[in-house]
This record gives sequence, C-alpha cells and structure tokens, in this order.
Amino acid sequence: MNHREHTQRIINISKAVVRKPEWRMARPVDFSLYDGEHIAVVGPNGGGKSMFVDMITGSHPTLMQDPEYDFSPKSSRLACDNIRHITFRDMYGGDSDRTYYLQQRWNQAEIDENTPTVGSIVEREYAICGADTAERRTFVEHLYDLFAMRSLLDKYVIYLSSGEMRKLRLIRALMTEPRVLIIDNPFIGLDAATRVRLAELLDTLSHERALQLMIVVSRADDIPAFITHVVEVKDMIVGRKMTVDEYKATLPTTPEHVLSDEESLDIINLPYKNDDYNAETVIDMHDLCIRYGERIILENLNWTVRNGEHWALSGPNGSGKSTLLSLVCADNPQGYACDITLFDRRRGSGESIWDIKKHIGYVSPELHRSYHRDIPAIKIVASGLKDSVGLYVRPDSEEYSACRRWMSIFGLGGMEDTSFLKLSSGEQRLVLLARAFVKDPELLILDEPLHGLDDRNNQLVKDVINTFCRRRNKTLIMVSHYREDFPECIDKSIILKKHV
Repeated sequence: MNHREHTQRIINISKAVVRKPEWRMARPVDFSLYDGEHIAVVGPNGGGKSMFVDMITGSHPTLMQDPEYDFSPKSSRLACDNIRHITFRDMYGGDSDRTYYLQQRWNQAEIDENTPTVGSIVEREYAICGADTAERRTFVEHLYDLFAMRSLLDKYVIYLSSGEMRKLRLIRALMTEPRVLIIDNPFIGLDAATRVRLAELLDTLSHERALQLMIVVSRADDIPAFITHVVEVKDMIVGRKMTVDEYKATLPTTPEHVLSDEESLDIINLPYKNDDYNAETVIDMHDLCIRYGERIILENLNWTVRNGEHWALSGPNGSGKSTLLSLVCADNPQGYACDITLFDRRRGSGESIWDIKKHIGYVSPELHRSYHRDIPAIKIVASGLKDSVGLYVRPDSEEYSACRRWMSIFGLGGMEDTSFLKLSSGEQRLVLLARAFVKDPELLILDEPLHGLDDRNNQLVKDVINTFCRRRNKTLIMVSHYREDFPECIDKSIILKKHV
C-alpha cells in the first residue's frame, strides 16, 4: 500500500523540534499518517520511540508549528478526543495507586461498596462515550466475548492478573472508538490464544472502522500482519516511513550470544556467601487451594522444586501464576493456612517473610509498575539488596560496587545516576533485572522478564540467566507466554489451568 494513494492526511509533523531540550530528538522530526495506513514504530530500547509518540499525541509540545490533524469523519478536531494511547504502565494496574503491587499479589485490599469491578469500570467508560445505541452495545458485547471477560464482570479490578488488566485496558480504549489508537507492545503479557484473537480483532477493525492503528514494539517479530508501514526510531532519530518488507530487509542478524566470555566468567566466578542457605527442597506444596470468595484461583496443586532445578511456569491469563508466586515470595497471607515448605522450613514455623525473601531475587511487570519514584537507577538496583521497593538503608561501598557490576552486565554502564523514570521502559526492565541478580540469590523468580526488550537485550538477558544458573545451588522459576523466551537452562515445567 502506497500512502500517495490516500488523500486524507490524518497526522502531519514537519521539521518538528520539542520545546523542552531534555525531550528533544537528535534531529527535527518529519512524519505523516495517511488514511488506510497502520504503523509499527520500532527500534531499540532507549532509542526514542516513546518520545516520538509523545510528539504525535501532543504530550511534548513543539516549537513554532504544532502537529496538524484531520480526524474526519469524526466531528471533533481535538487530539485528546481522537487519539488513544495505551502506555506500558497503563497495562499493569489502576491509575497511580502505589499500593496496587501489594494489593494485586496479596488480594487483601479493603473492599467496600465503592471498590470498582470490571463491569462497573466498563459501564462508567460506556457512559462517558456518549450515545447509547444498539450498535455500540453490540460492539461492547463483542469485546467481552473476544477477550473472554464476560465471566469477570463481577471481579474487583485489583484482583485482576496482569494479563486480565491488559485486556480491560484494551476494551476501554476500543469502546471509545478513537480515530487513532496507539498501543505500546500490545501483545506482551497475553497468552497465545488471546494474542491471536487480539490480532484478528485489530485487523478487522482496521478494515471495517475509521480507525488507524499505531503499535510501538521493540522486536520485528512482534509486527502483526495488518501493519502496512514501519517507522524505525533509534539513536533519537526518527527514520523515514517504509513498507514492512523494506524494513525487514534492513534488519541485522542478532548474534547467537551477546554476553561476552569475560562477563560470563565474572558471573560464574562471583564469590559465594558464607551464609548460603543451600536448602535441599526450595519449594514443597501439597494439595494447595486458594480461593477468594466463590472464585477458585488454585486447587489441589502439588509442586516440589529442588535445589538447582530450573522451572518454566506457564498458563493462560488468570490461571493463578501471580498468586502462586506470591505464596513462594511469602507475600500472600493465605500461605499460613496451606501446606507449604520454603527452603526446608514449614510455612508458619516462626520464620519471618524477610527470612524467606533474603534468598530470593524477583522481577515482574507488577513490581515494575510499583516504581514511581524518580530516583537514580543505581538506588533502584541497590533496593534489591534490602528487599524493598524504596531504598531506606544506605548501602556500603562494596554493595554499590556490586550494583555497578550488574548494571554493566545488563548494558547499563554510565546510567547509574540517570533517574529511573527518565529511562525507557525497556531500560527500566533491565534495571529491575539487575536488582533481582544483585544479591546473588539462591532462588531467582523471573515473571515475564523479557517484556519490551529489543532483540539484542532479549538475547543478553537469556545469556545472563543461562550463565547465572551454571553456578551451584541456583534455582530458577521463569514465567513467560512465549516458548522461545525460555533459556536453554530450563529443565522442568509446570502449566497451570484457569478455573472457570
């Protein structure tokens, strides 16, 4: 499809420079979106993709000339009425509630008549949309069925898994029927069946409705079939618009291994701590049952993880993966009522949650979202030494040295003093991975660790995981909806099923 065939130019940006110097691209930006085009914005982590999108939406005002919009046949000419942008953080929780991480993992938030359910959130959005027509109602009902959300309408929003939350955000955006929908990494965090259904829906909408789609991805493999054009953004430069075939012809080959031999040896030869726990049985669960009201999350689950094993944990959205991990991390109070042994100690036998957490390195999408404080990246890494979200105890020089070492391993050398919220979401994920590894944990729990990483960083993280697991007494549990994401060291797997 050639954009010259289309006469309507929905968005036009010409020689644009952002007003604030800290958000400027390396070169003035030129971009246009024509009717019938669906764009993938691609590029490496930290390359400037989010800044480019913020220019399109008007979030970063430009000098001299603002973006030009033509949203017809929509009546409103305002970007805020016609462009919906679903960002990374939108996918993993409510608004800006910092307690969401603990609420989601503990399922212990205070519930009252004002606590929103999925149904009430959708109905509120529906009322904001305007006219109550049969066509609009039919469309909303179709969205419920497409995302298998009908059975969740009475579920409290804070109880949703990350995948379910993503579905809700997509439904809320689509039901407003925007002229342009921009989605950051739309398919990550979704199980395989939902990814297929979402791609089919977006493809259908792109043909049947006045909707132009833009998706922001870090990997070429994530570009769906309905995309017509690609804009590559790297080194803070917005490239020219090209067809998907043109773009794929320019792609370099990702090396088989990114971690250098020297860095691999540094990881393998890290000194072992004198107080290593070295439990023979890391996790032992018998007839585990978790319920919240009438809703069954886990039922009659038996699972044993022994020292040195490397597990893949998988299952559809809402199958209880996050709940299971909350029990392993001692975050879920229901663990006291269950037959659970962690690190050779029966749960509830007098150990504190900190006695358990000190042996665990952990990262997840929910943990990522919980970091709102704009503090230097190295302090985020250092918080992993203290098992805290914030940094409340000053690390010593040796601990800071370990932080710098792991930041360097994850390609973050020189970013130690960069504030966390000024990093791209991919760079933030690498910081949180460094946080998980920094204390050389005996149990490494990685929940969707490759979210939003470009091809090179994806391979780098898998290299680090494989190398780390060559050390003695290192146990791994990794969650992913992509089989290809699991590193070679994985030798066991457990698949959870969703209870209806």
